[in-house]
Amino acid sequence: MSSALAAPSRHPHEQKRHVYADLLMNYAWMGFEIGTIRERLLRDMLAGMFTGEAGRHYWIRVHASWIASSSASRVGRRFLAIVDEEHARAVVAGPPIRSNVVSGPPPPAAPVTGTSRAGRTSAGALIGLAAGLVLGSFLRGRR
Repeated sequence: MSSALAAPSRHPHEQKRHVYADLLMNYAWMGFEIGTIRERLLRDMLAGMFTGEAGRHYWIRVHASWIASSSASRVGRRFLAIVDEEHARAVVAGPPIRSNVVSGPPPPAAPVTGTSRAGRTSAGALIGLAAGLVLGSFLRGRR
């Protein structure tokens, strides 16, 4: 298995893409290793992953660490061969699909224009409870 920290990026969006790709790759590896993900499904997953630039960049960055950690077993070597084949197939097919994530700061949050019904109900209940406590305290003091 690879580490999500391999060759970290400085840009937060790239870091998130890297972590997501690492999670996907580890999921694929574990499923393939225990037999719940067969080769055909693995190839489909990888083909989808490598159509985008994030998947391709991920594999370029972590390829060596995956070889170091997964090539000891026959299943690991087969997994790596399939990943390499699907990566190469995607590269030959043409340029990756660019991510639509904007690399600027997030847009400002929309201002809250009103409260929800649940919020009004909760506030009303709290006001009623407070009024009841005050009234109860007052009436107990008069005895």
